[in-house]
Amino acid sequence: MIRSTVARVDLAALQSNFRAIQDFLGGPNGPAIIAVVKANAYGHGAERVALALEQAGATMLACADIEEGIVLRRAGVTRPILVFGALSVSDLDGLFEFSLTPTISTPSAARAVQAAAATRKTVCHYHLKIDTGMNRLGFRHDNLRRTLPELLASPNLQLDAVYTHFATADSPESDLFDTQRTRFEAALATLDRPVLRHAANSAATLRDSRVWYDVVRPGLMMYGIVPPPLASTIPLKPVMSLTSRVVGVKGLRPGETVGYGGRFSSEAPASVAVVPAGYADGLDLRLEGRGHVLVRGRRVPIVGAVSMDMMTIDVTGLDDVQPGDEVVIIGSQGREPWQQIDVREMAAAIGTIPYEIVCRIGSRIERQYT
Repeated sequence: MIRSTVARVDLAALQSNFRAIQDFLGGPNGPAIIAVVKANAYGHGAERVALALEQAGATMLACADIEEGIVLRRAGVTRPILVFGALSVSDLDGLFEFSLTPTISTPSAARAVQAAAATRKTVCHYHLKIDTGMNRLGFRHDNLRRTLPELLASPNLQLDAVYTHFATADSPESDLFDTQRTRFEAALATLDRPVLRHAANSAATLRDSRVWYDVVRPGLMMYGIVPPPLASTIPLKPVMSLTSRVVGVKGLRPGETVGYGGRFSSEAPASVAVVPAGYADGLDLRLEGRGHVLVRGRRVPIVGAVSMDMMTIDVTGLDDVQPGDEVVIIGSQGREPWQQIDVREMAAAIGTIPYEIVCRIGSRIERQYT
């Protein structure tokens, strides 16, 4: 049995986006690509997405933690997998059992991974993270002469790459972006060995070719979404659509209300349709009165409270709407611009970012791959 609400993931569009980004970077002579598939591939389904990106030519895949990396290996991914997250309190067995590449971002993590590698009598290849201004994980850029010697002298650790992460890549008005770039390049100058360098997520890749270095790390852009407020001429295609079905149509008399709290009412006779998708599926409560969906090629507003398992839409004037009609929550239902609802539009309507929209699409929604 398949629920009415389904997410369709176009793997051909995903691979097309990867190739378009590769072309934008200069093709085979440009930087390599680490394809970011953390958070269940931004809600698209990590296993299938990772295999498709591996097939498309990703040099490496990246995930948030060891557990996510294990999922990818068990799905059959053979390319190197970089773990972004903290390791200080992690069970490190998975790094070695599943051949994952850790990020070492603190002295304590360095000691833990060194000890684990020594116990196994092996050498662990790793990427070093430098904190240039995000002030989360990473060795401080201005303290490296004190903190790095112990790490670089570790006999069972092999440094493959050095990277940083920008705090304001998607904020063109911020000076911190260029400050971080300068700090990163100064940090690289303190190393006495050649290593790969990477710093650019999707926004940074679009914003400044100086930070492409040897490798870039696109995430959101691979899924066909340009990080706002940036724009791009890269021919990206949306990878995911989210659709449901009308399960009921109800007439309202003047003054009657809809949903929890009774916050929607109409002064004239109205019709609402019930859609079996709610906040348990990842749809935000703030879509009430702000978001739209498509039915029979028409935009209609979401009205009344978004509840756990359903929402209501105002179909007044669409007399032919009936149970079984397709409802497009994200995607297209025609060729006109107003017959498209993309993730950026939905995010803007409720005052959030596209990343949150796709990552929150719930686990009970089936992903169908084409």
